[in-house]
Amino acid sequence: MTRPTPPRNRPFPLRPEPLHVPDEVLDDLRRRLAMTRWAPSAGNDDGFYGVRGAYLRELVAYWADGFDWRAAERAINAYEHYRVDVGGVPVHFMRRPGVGPAPVPLILSHGWPWTFWHWSKVIDPLADPGAHGGDPAEAFDVIVPSLPGFGFSAPLDGRPDMNFWKIADVWHELMTGVLGHDRYAAAGCDVGALVTGQLGHKYAGELYAIHIGSAQKLTLFNGDRAWDLSGGTPIPDGLPADVHARFVELDRRFAVHLAAHVLAPSTLGHGLSDSPAGMLAWILERWTKWSDNHGDVETVFTKDDLLTHATIFWAGNTIDSSIRTYANNNRYPWTPSHDRWPVVEAPTGITFVDFENPPGVTTGEQRIRSFLDGDRAAWYNHAGITCHDRGGHFIPWEIPDEWVTDLRRTFRPHR
Repeated sequence: MTRPTPPRNRPFPLRPEPLHVPDEVLDDLRRRLAMTRWAPSAGNDDGFYGVRGAYLRELVAYWADGFDWRAAERAINAYEHYRVDVGGVPVHFMRRPGVGPAPVPLILSHGWPWTFWHWSKVIDPLADPGAHGGDPAEAFDVIVPSLPGFGFSAPLDGRPDMNFWKIADVWHELMTGVLGHDRYAAAGCDVGALVTGQLGHKYAGELYAIHIGSAQKLTLFNGDRAWDLSGGTPIPDGLPADVHARFVELDRRFAVHLAAHVLAPSTLGHGLSDSPAGMLAWILERWTKWSDNHGDVETVFTKDDLLTHATIFWAGNTIDSSIRTYANNNRYPWTPSHDRWPVVEAPTGITFVDFENPPGVTTGEQRIRSFLDGDRAAWYNHAGITCHDRGGHFIPWEIPDEWVTDLRRTFRPHR
């Protein structure tokens, strides 16, 4: 087998631009927070109706008078930041240069309601493994973009049609055309896993491998009922009570956001772009329900963490364009670039977590077996699958050490 040529160290072709949110944006944010008109919250102490009003009020009060964005901004600016136009698409990305004999360029793709900063816990060990108990020969030159329409990759006035497979084309041009890499590595979670999977489908010959936090078919958003994970199929009768309850739990976890984002993103976006408290409530619901927090979101995201991510959404005015990505995934259906199998030809490592096990699956071993026995496994060129008993949807944030270990294992034979 011909081994890929290791990347050469080369001067970086762009000049860094530290992030800076203007004072007037922050002043306007505080004014809006202070003027929030609160909805009645009686009868919702258990969160049955959505985000609990008392906790949202607590967060909003801290956001308005206590949270220090400038401190968060300084932490973010400890890394290099760049802005570049890629085929008419504005792209912001964060970078940590690799420290090792031959760092492999690696692009990390986040999901929704993620920001680029959700990768912050894994950047340093990936870029400088020698300083974190690893082998310097496994260093990566880490590129962490904001997806187009998210964070500081905005506005998308000229490209309101962006979706996961179009983002993959932007990423490939960024890595090869703008940054000049002949080969690169890619990893992603949530929507970012679809972006990464598309890279592994369309551009496998220019990738070392990929690593993803889930392994959906790239046709996930195709069809008339893309907003319904069940496809309109009712829960089967006669299931054991725990399996039935798991179906209901997963439906409640994902149904509302999928339906709104696919069917009417801008109807929702008009309100969320005007009210920071409303925007926070919408994304807080996902951070709360999708993380493995045992009923206390602050065991996963501190208040400062929550508001750092929320401020990134607010400062870029990207809540509408970020959720529109879902509708565009459906409006512009995925079509294959070739008819070979596996569809995703790049070697693919996969990380699962028990928190997202499907109904009837209770262990990591069962999760891996159910995936291999299902119809999704054949889509991927497998390079290892692991499942962890802790951590939720935000894998590199919630269990960063495990994610780094899994990713290094995936790429070790393919560098």
